Amino acid sequence: MQGCSVRWELAPEWPGQIALCSGFMHANPSDPSFGRRLLQDFTSLLAWKTSGRPWHIPLLASLCVGIPALLGVHFGHFDAGILASIGAMVVLYMPHTSIPHRMVTLAVCSLGLTVCFALGVSTSFNPYVSATILGLTTALVTLITRFYALPPPGSFFFILVVAVAGTLPFNQSLIPTHVGLFVLGGIQSCLLAFLYSLLVARKAAPMPERPAREPRLEWILPDAIVIGLFVGGSLLLAQFLNLHNPYWVPISCAAILQGATFRAVWRRKIHRIIGTAIGMGLVWIIFSLPFNSWELVGVIMALNFMIELLVVRNYGLAVIFITPLTVLLAEASTVALAPDQLVQARMFDIVLGSFIGFIGGGILHHPEILAHFEARKARKARAYPQEKQ
Repeated sequence: MQGCSVRWELAPEWPGQIALCSGFMHANPSDPSFGRRLLQDFTSLLAWKTSGRPWHIPLLASLCVGIPALLGVHFGHFDAGILASIGAMVVLYMPHTSIPHRMVTLAVCSLGLTVCFALGVSTSFNPYVSATILGLTTALVTLITRFYALPPPGSFFFILVVAVAGTLPFNQSLIPTHVGLFVLGGIQSCLLAFLYSLLVARKAAPMPERPAREPRLEWILPDAIVIGLFVGGSLLLAQFLNLHNPYWVPISCAAILQGATFRAVWRRKIHRIIGTAIGMGLVWIIFSLPFNSWELVGVIMALNFMIELLVVRNYGLAVIFITPLTVLLAEASTVALAPDQLVQARMFDIVLGSFIGFIGGGILHHPEILAHFEARKARKARAYPQEKQ
């Protein structure tokens, strides 16, 4: 579970986490230690983590996402291929475990992503209904993914799928077709992951299939509710402001709220805004060049490879490539804005969503709230000393 961004994993260290959070939120700017902490936060932008992930895993992810798009271009339905490519991103949830556990995990995640997509595309007829469904779904998938200790990207892509699907033009007759294309993308990824496991990963030593301990639902339920309220509320605000393609706001909000501590939320906000600013430069270049559909698919595959190569080493660098990839998957076949307008609109959306997520992170990791749950946990431990914590 290295790198899994869930607060309950740090439950035994909550007192120290409370002290860290309190010191960061209420520090005196004149205190020398405050300056050191800020310096650490900004130098983390350049931190390079070691990783044992082999190069062929990013290659597998690129193939899974690229093949549906290539088929869509070949048959003259680029938009349909892109939709299947979004479903194919379930490959990012492939765990490094035994083949049976790996395939069950991918199948369940694919089913969950399909349900999220179906909910989103079926409720896009009304902005209030769409925002409500996004908030409820966000809370539910956060609860489930954290309870079962789903490794990163955790709940993020489930939220992304609902947000994107919820802002698609509503057409009841096309819902089965859209859901079917999404499912085909997931099936293709599961098949390629199975072949990869048989040919390449079978000899690798699998990791444990279950976490050392499971959290209690009441520990993670408040987090899930707060995250759902902020993500759903951010979409509602974006729709109220009449933003073009408002799903960028809740996606950015959800990305920031993945942080395990308030400092992690703060660092993610810095990473995302700076990385997005650079990534938007790539977006402007890509949409300014006369790429045909085949070349755009090649760009999508290259971006996906770079993301999977960098995300375990430096989140900020990965965001530089996440931004143009998300833009291409969401708008390559239907882009209606000039490159300059597209960059300005997306940058505003992402900054707005990041600040909303930062406020939500401050509430989630407020020292008084953390202290309340720590005291409640201690009371339950005294009342039920034999109960597994």
